[in-house]
Amino acid sequence: MALSSATAAVSPAPSALKPIDPAAFQAAVDRAAKKLMVPGAVVLLRTPQGTFHATVGTTELGTANAPDAGDHFRIASNTKTMTAALITLLAQDGKLRLDDPVSDYVAGVPNGENITITQLLKMRSGLYNYTMAPELAAALDADPARAFTPQQVLDMAFRRPPNFAPDAEYEYSNTNYVLLGQVAEKAGGRPLAQQFQDRLFAPQGLKGTSMPALHDLALPEPYSHGYMYGGTSSALLDEPYPAELSEAARTGKLKPTDYTHQNPSYATAAGAAISTADDLATWIKSLVTGKVLNAASQQQWLRSPQAEDPAKPDGQKYGYGIAYQRFNPTAAMYYHGGELPGFNSFMGHDPDNDVTLVVWTNLTLSPDSKTTAQALLPTILNQVYAGLDLPTP
Repeated sequence: MALSSATAAVSPAPSALKPIDPAAFQAAVDRAAKKLMVPGAVVLLRTPQGTFHATVGTTELGTANAPDAGDHFRIASNTKTMTAALITLLAQDGKLRLDDPVSDYVAGVPNGENITITQLLKMRSGLYNYTMAPELAAALDADPARAFTPQQVLDMAFRRPPNFAPDAEYEYSNTNYVLLGQVAEKAGGRPLAQQFQDRLFAPQGLKGTSMPALHDLALPEPYSHGYMYGGTSSALLDEPYPAELSEAARTGKLKPTDYTHQNPSYATAAGAAISTADDLATWIKSLVTGKVLNAASQQQWLRSPQAEDPAKPDGQKYGYGIAYQRFNPTAAMYYHGGELPGFNSFMGHDPDNDVTLVVWTNLTLSPDSKTTAQALLPTILNQVYAGLDLPTP
């Protein structure tokens, strides 16, 4: 006998989420973090079942300071979500148009009259990525406190030819977001940090989030120290460690360097912000669920992700300072990650299942050259989603 329509209507659909066992969740994170040799890590998970925390290790080597979701850390490229949101707000206000050429706001950009703000937002300008310039890493290794203005890092990019014509392809480039910070200052008429505070941080209640001043090397208390093996280029160039360095780190013969107080000014609108796991969870959910932008701008923002590889239309996509990926037919996330010397992090929100996830570690790269927060993700997502079996470290 066929089910009646009334019976079919009340039959519960299979849940996309697993029941979370806090002890099993903590144990899984412990195992994965141990393999990656991270000094400390925080995982903050919010689902319809509640809020779950998994913490590992210490915020400072040689101490027993357990990490916490309220600890401050450098969020690196998660800052891009904020820069993109501010640009979208300025467009919403009529202070700029997303199809404006960047040359309307910033002088001296190679081919700037043919590069639009949208192309900067979506990493499709073709401009050389200044963090690949070897002189930047060398300068920071020689003087970790050295300050860089946005113009100084843009000059590093503009000395090199573009990698491709505007909108011809996708390439992640920090140059795009430094430029967007300059656009925001010109269009908004105020310093970027002040606009972030007034337009984003205060309205969303992000009391632990800030943009440090040019010469500010400090983090607000409480904070985590941040560590990395090798020189600054290990984080900026995304190159694997040499075999001998990996072996020395893995066996404990090489201790990681404390990068906590390296000046982040070179990252500016592309990655200089400081925040906490609690604040990032609030921020990414607010951004994805429409609490930052008006309804029309929100729809434009949600539709902005474009396939990074045209041959993989269902693969990872990048839009207005946000990545998007579907894990399975019932689970997908809007997300971003952050990496700089000392820290690695991830934040994401799945609007279909009301899942918010923030992960940070205080080791940029594991001895085997894995970006540590990202390497923890398969373990965490396997705990959260039913039917998911991602390979783990």
